[in-house]
Amino acid sequence: MSLLVLFLVVVYAGIVLRCWYAWKTLPEVELNPQTPTTFFTVILPVRNEAHNLLALLRDLEGQQYPAHQFEVLVVDDHSEDGTPDVVRQFQESSDLPLRLLLLSHFPGKRQKKAAVEIGISYAKGDWIACTDGDCRLSPLWLQALNQVRQNQKPKFISGPVVYSPLGTFWERLQALEFSALVGVGAASIALQKPTMCNGANLAYEKAAFYAVEGYAGNEQVPSGDDEFLLHKIHQRFPGQVAFAKAKEALVQTPAAASVTQFVNQRIRWASKWRHYETLSSQMLAVVVLGANVAVMGTLGAALAQTWEWSFFMIVLLLKLGADAVLLNQILGFYHKKKLLSLLWFLQLVYVPYILLSSFLGWKGKYHWKGRQLRTA
Repeated sequence: MSLLVLFLVVVYAGIVLRCWYAWKTLPEVELNPQTPTTFFTVILPVRNEAHNLLALLRDLEGQQYPAHQFEVLVVDDHSEDGTPDVVRQFQESSDLPLRLLLLSHFPGKRQKKAAVEIGISYAKGDWIACTDGDCRLSPLWLQALNQVRQNQKPKFISGPVVYSPLGTFWERLQALEFSALVGVGAASIALQKPTMCNGANLAYEKAAFYAVEGYAGNEQVPSGDDEFLLHKIHQRFPGQVAFAKAKEALVQTPAAASVTQFVNQRIRWASKWRHYETLSSQMLAVVVLGANVAVMGTLGAALAQTWEWSFFMIVLLLKLGADAVLLNQILGFYHKKKLLSLLWFLQLVYVPYILLSSFLGWKGKYHWKGRQLRTA
């Protein structure tokens, strides 16, 4: 058994260190003062974002990008808090090329995937850019996405996302874990084995979306508008997925405000794992779960005096050492290295959390945006 534990943790550490090297060698995007050639349709699928959406619309209004080279489509998913009224009021005083679409006008259309599909069907742009209604953008967000498109000619671009603000211990702890997820997703793209991305910061060619038949095949899964599409485009167009490693491309989103909201969010994320069809994504999920369970199992065995404490320390240091090397590199890019001091505490709570979210994500219910949904 001890050999199995050591094997799991060594494999995990090897994967993490490979991701570290991939992130470290992934070149940072430099913006050139050239005329943008990409027409973006920015799609905002929103539900109950009346308190957040105005700030995002102002960020889009302030984009340092030619006004004739992008448009914004807000697609409202049956909001109950007056979100469409916020959009209409903004339209009255803004020159932003903005249109409002209501899913309530499309019979049978509900949830985020439907909102994105409707938005794409009305899009004028050859490229779709997506973010969420509670996000904040850099004034150079579209410039950075355009630069990646011009430099690398991809079909799909994943962008960096960070939690902000980070005023509480709870928010900082989430930010540490989330930074690892974004970093591993970026590294996997650099290695041409895409696993993860985030719907808060995506762009893709409209023709590629239709070439892979959009979300066909996973419509029954409430979440996954981001990663299923990433996997499908990678399979259809190998080598044409890119990561926008640029501070100008950074999107900020708030962390979960409560434990309940956090658990519901993670169940929603976990509910799509078992539907992955790519081997790299499946193996990554298995190895991460196995290594974390191995570490905590070794701790339990040491407490029960079944195994030596020295063996537990070897296992722990192997795992945390690899985690620290990767996170130090990623957090340095975000200028958030102070978060690394929370790594020990995160390890203590990570196993119960990942086991709970995995179990409930397999067969359970969760609440999202005022709806109760069942994992598919």
